[in-house]
Amino acid sequence: MSRSLEGRRVGVLVEQQYQELEVWVPYFRLKEAGAKVLLIGRKKGQTYPGKFGYPATAETDYAKTKAADLDALVIPGGFAPDFLRRYPEPARLTADVFKAGKLVASICHGAWILCSAGVLKGKKATSFCAIADDVKNAGARYVDEECVVDGNLITSRKPEDLPAFCAAIVSHLGAHRGAWL
Repeated sequence: MSRSLEGRRVGVLVEQQYQELEVWVPYFRLKEAGAKVLLIGRKKGQTYPGKFGYPATAETDYAKTKAADLDALVIPGGFAPDFLRRYPEPARLTADVFKAGKLVASICHGAWILCSAGVLKGKKATSFCAIADDVKNAGARYVDEECVVDGNLITSRKPEDLPAFCAAIVSHLGAHRGAWL
């Protein structure tokens, strides 16, 4: 097993009704590669049920998390982004991580947070097909592909795209090791 991401810090946003696979597959894949992965929610210690009831307990909260604390931010889908958008902090954190040149990776409905954060203008991106208009209206060039990498932005469409999504995240973090550590 390669520990190529040893010392890297990755946050994963969680909220009620998250898509279980889109949280736990990247979470464990990144841990396997040696990254320190934190679940970030509204309140540290709060447990959020996923779409199918699987719990995720926030290890830290997004109001206190700064871009300097992370090397990457993963934004899963499900219905969680609809709840995350009700608070300014997830979009602020996303924008700050992105503006710092660090990796922002979004899958499925997670692109709603990218829209709210204002990071899509001029970018090539994908998302779940039902929110393609939102992604386009936020200024992105939408494409229907399993995984799109545009600089420090990685996007995917749905759980079936997780192998490509996770591989792109691991590759990016491994290739950009010295960029901000």
